[in-house]
Amino acid sequence: MAKAIGIDVGGTNLRVGVFEGCQLLQETRFQADFSQICHTHPPQQAWEQIIATTVAGIRHVLMQFPQVQHIGIGFPGFIDPKTNVVAQSPNFPGLHNVNLAQDLASALQTQVTVENDALAAAYGEYCLAGKPANGLIYLGLGTGLGGGLIYADKPFVGQHGVAMEVGHIIVEPNGRNCGCGNQGCVEQYASASGVSATYQQLTGQHLSAQHIAQLADAGEPAAMSAYQRAGDALAQMLASVIKVVDIPNVVIGGGMCHAWHLMKAAFDTRLDADLIPVLRGKLSVTPSQTHDTAGMLGAAQLALLLNR
Repeated sequence: MAKAIGIDVGGTNLRVGVFEGCQLLQETRFQADFSQICHTHPPQQAWEQIIATTVAGIRHVLMQFPQVQHIGIGFPGFIDPKTNVVAQSPNFPGLHNVNLAQDLASALQTQVTVENDALAAAYGEYCLAGKPANGLIYLGLGTGLGGGLIYADKPFVGQHGVAMEVGHIIVEPNGRNCGCGNQGCVEQYASASGVSATYQQLTGQHLSAQHIAQLADAGEPAAMSAYQRAGDALAQMLASVIKVVDIPNVVIGGGMCHAWHLMKAAFDTRLDADLIPVLRGKLSVTPSQTHDTAGMLGAAQLALLLNR
């Protein structure tokens, strides 16, 4: 069975996994605060650092697995399915129309498959779930909020590569500013940064989502409210998506899914209220059990699938 490398690009780290089928043979993590780099450097300089760091990470792993010929990467942003150009990355400000696939391939002298990070994670969850015939929706709660839809064994990307950019569905008109250019997008409430913003709005303190989760577990009211707001906003968005696509399987992943217990009650209440009656009780919503490896697996599997 062919081995493949899958890379998951996050806001603060780079994760490189080697897979044989769905089995993770090795995972290597690299510190890579790409979000901070983009906030503090001119766009071209930031992009050069992103490419250099990513190439170094891949080369490090290839030294141990030189026989690997398939490399896939999940990257946060709007990626044109025809050209692989990253048109925009709201969480990496300043990046516009950069060609990740071409720049990596040029440096590594091998083909690299590029996919949106949430869509790669969706495909990974789909593979691990046994490829359900009725498809799967993935919602990734991390620094931002991404989504992916798998149907008929294929990732659905849309004409311009922005299908399932659910993090930018507006749930609060004239709400918080978003990196995409709009206001009130759901990822400004149902993400790690969104939870931090809600908590700061309530208390005046800026804390990480992880710290706020600890306070919420201890019963601190503002912390509990921040996560309840996240669950409510997430369900509001999902109800709208389900009315359009009618896919019964939903997986909640990303680093913030560990706090799912803090969001679930508010999520369930809002989802039941917003779904049309015929869909109530017919949706399976579960937190990911993959320990956050789905993004790497999906990127690796898509590299194999799209380069047969």
